[in-house]
Amino acid sequence: MQVVSSITTRRPPVARSQTASQHRPRRAATSGTYDSREDLVSMTYLEYFELSQEPFSNAPVSRFYYNSVQHAQALTRLMHAVSYMKGLAILVGDIGAGKTTLARRMLDSLPEQEYEAALLVIIHSGITANWLLKRIALQMGVESPSEEKLTLLTQLYQRLLQIYEQGRKAVVLIDEAQMLQTREIMEEFRGLLNLEVPERKLISFVFFGLPEIEENLKLDPPLAQRVSLRYRLEPFSQESTEAYLKHRLRLAGCPRNPFEPEAVEVVHRFSGGTPRVINTLCDNALFEAFIAKKDSVDGPLAERIANELGLSNLAKEAEAKAARERAGLFTPQKSPLPKPDLSEIDRYLEGLKRA
Repeated sequence: MQVVSSITTRRPPVARSQTASQHRPRRAATSGTYDSREDLVSMTYLEYFELSQEPFSNAPVSRFYYNSVQHAQALTRLMHAVSYMKGLAILVGDIGAGKTTLARRMLDSLPEQEYEAALLVIIHSGITANWLLKRIALQMGVESPSEEKLTLLTQLYQRLLQIYEQGRKAVVLIDEAQMLQTREIMEEFRGLLNLEVPERKLISFVFFGLPEIEENLKLDPPLAQRVSLRYRLEPFSQESTEAYLKHRLRLAGCPRNPFEPEAVEVVHRFSGGTPRVINTLCDNALFEAFIAKKDSVDGPLAERIANELGLSNLAKEAEAKAARERAGLFTPQKSPLPKPDLSEIDRYLEGLKRA
């Protein structure tokens, strides 16, 4: 099966970067001890810190997946929900918490001989229920989905029965699910969850998204009642942040940890324990240490980079948002985006498949 950025089925193996031995020979000196400016100019920061690849890229590279305690717990619970075809499970987390990474990890963890599984990423809040239904049908293997809704539902039901008779389970993972913002779409999911045989449902869904998902579910209270499992990804603790740094550096081939303890504390404080922000801050800090020909990233350097990235304001906003959520308040929704040209989105997705 193939992967596209907006409608994803099972992901192909990720090509691993070359190992250190496949790079051009490194200089004998260790980082920070090069003799001339020419030495520094002729090398990259990866070579300077003896890295085989970028340790803090925000691209969803599967081999860098960090199986923290809470990620392991989340995956265990979500796998349980789909294994027993519970219907609808929800995982929420703030921006950059690792929801997409976990969704892809879950997709990779569903054996093809047991599951007909797909990952569907919502790229626009203006999609319609009919468009979404057609996309689900395509991902489940319906050939030539009908434009007429009743016929399409019949096609999908027959395909789900076929999957059931094969001894497999139909599962659709939906990322950026907070963009499902209409009652019509919520009612459509409720209808699909009503497709069942005497002993179980024929299809299960897992929503991955921001906490606003909960507000969207209220558009259709009967669907909200069908949620069988909820789990929330919380920010990393300082100990988890440090373990996360070491994990990614080790997988990138780094022979030592270039982040001093004070720098780790700064990274955690300014990132709020959010993986995406940790990556951005650490990547910039390593590069600036390379430019300055430093052996390591110390606290003052990490704090300077954090301020340059505007993370001090970000941390304050995160604290304010957390306080609002604890008080049961949510940030008002932005004005809806203009309705998209769904045929244009279809052409875009088809182009991605051919790429």
